[in-house]
Amino acid sequence: MSLNSTTRIVGVDWGTTHRRAYSLTPQGDCLQEMHDSDGALACKGRFPQALTSALEVLGTPSPALVIASGMVGSALGWHEVPYVDASVPLTALAAHAYRVPDANGAAPVLLLPGYCVRNAVGLPDVMRGEETQLLGACAQGQHSGWFVLPGTHSKWVLLEEGRVLQLRTYMTGELFDLLRKHGTLAAAAASAGNEPDWSDAAFAEGVQAAGGHALSHVLFSARARVVAKDMPAGHTTSYLSGLLIGTELKDVLGSGPGGSPAAFRLIGSPQLAALYQKAALQLGTSFDILDARQAFLAAVQHIHSHWSTS
Repeated sequence: MSLNSTTRIVGVDWGTTHRRAYSLTPQGDCLQEMHDSDGALACKGRFPQALTSALEVLGTPSPALVIASGMVGSALGWHEVPYVDASVPLTALAAHAYRVPDANGAAPVLLLPGYCVRNAVGLPDVMRGEETQLLGACAQGQHSGWFVLPGTHSKWVLLEEGRVLQLRTYMTGELFDLLRKHGTLAAAAASAGNEPDWSDAAFAEGVQAAGGHALSHVLFSARARVVAKDMPAGHTTSYLSGLLIGTELKDVLGSGPGGSPAAFRLIGSPQLAALYQKAALQLGTSFDILDARQAFLAAVQHIHSHWSTS
C-alpha cells in the first residue's frame, strides 16, 4: 500500500534563527527533510503560515501530527511552554507537550517543553531544544552519563536512567564569535593581515592553558602571546577555540565524582564534534559521537508513540 501524507508525522527543530523539519513514518523512517532560516525570530506573528509553508515543502500538507521543539516554545516563539524540572524524566516529555490552539489545518501541533534545573545551591540553568535530542539518545538506548551538545551555548547534561541530574550551560560559541570579531583579541588576529590560519598546535596550546586561572585572565594570553611573538597572529582563533573548549572539558572533568563519567557522549555537528574530540583526547578521555539528526528523529517517533496513548 502506498504511503500518503496523512500517515506521516512531522518533526520540526525550530531554533532562534534556523529550523529543520522532517517528514517521517510513525516508525521513524525519514521520507523528506528541509532546512531554512525561518527561525523563531523571523516567524514572529506568522507561525501558522510558516508551518504551513514548511509542510508544503515537505510534501506533507496534512500530516497526522506535528511535533516541534526548540525556541518555538519560548517567550519569543509561537507560545511559551513552561519548563519542566528535574523530576520529569526525558521519557515523560510527551505528557507535558503543549497542543497549539491556533494552528492551521486539522493535525495536532505539539510544542515540547524545555528544562529548568537548579544546582546544589539553587542556581537555575535552562535548555530548550536540546532535551529533544537527549530524549532521542534515550530512545536509542543511551540513558546515563555525561552528554555534551555543543553550539552557541554548549549544554552539558548528566543523565541517570533518563533523568537529568545536572545541567550546565557554557557560552562557548557566543564568546568565540564575539571575541574573534570585536575587541583586543580580534585586533590581535587582524594584525595577521589576512584570513586566520588554522593551527592544530595552537589549538592544543589553548586546551593546555585552559583552566589554570580565571578565564578572563587566560583569554588575555591570546593577545600576549602574539605581542611577545610566541604565536603568529593568524593562529589567535585556533588558540582561542582551544581555550574555550578546554575550559568546558576541564570544568566538567574536575567537578568531582559526577564529573568522572562512565560514559561521555556528544551530540552535534561533525565540525564541532571533531574539535571537541581533539580536545578530549588531549585530556586523556574521548567522546562517543551520536548523530544529532538520528537522535532528533528517534525523539519525534517516541513522542508520537507516547502522546497518542497518553
